[in-house]
Amino acid sequence: MAKVTGIGGVFFKSRNDSAVLKAILSVALVLVVCGIAVAANQADPVGTWKCEYNIGDQKRTSTLTIKKDGDKITGTMSWPDQKETPLQDLKLKEGELTFSADRVVGGNSFHVEYKFMINGDTLKGKGTLDVGGEKRDFDIEGKREK
Repeated sequence: MAKVTGIGGVFFKSRNDSAVLKAILSVALVLVVCGIAVAANQADPVGTWKCEYNIGDQKRTSTLTIKKDGDKITGTMSWPDQKETPLQDLKLKEGELTFSADRVVGGNSFHVEYKFMINGDTLKGKGTLDVGGEKRDFDIEGKREK
């Protein structure tokens, strides 16, 4: 008759069954830890990002700079014709970076809301511009400078 051994309240008919369970649980733990590490890396917004987007048929560029001070993130955005502008309502949640910035073009100020998904050293998202009460969206992509 087979001897019954127990581990963690689960009983097995042989030590071999117990060893298999330990191996499966060990692999699962490693995968979870690696998955958490990858997710944390993918959602890291800190750095300088070179962004490109189109307004109409014109290609535009901007530079997004994100810094971390303790648990708080801060940042600025600049364009070739406008110096650094502080980001407003900057938030990072589950890999999604959201903020707004004021863009001045030809003496006119436009409030732009941004929403990005971060994946490693790339970000993709949308900007929403309010022009005379009409919201206009544009796609925007960025790459982190190394």
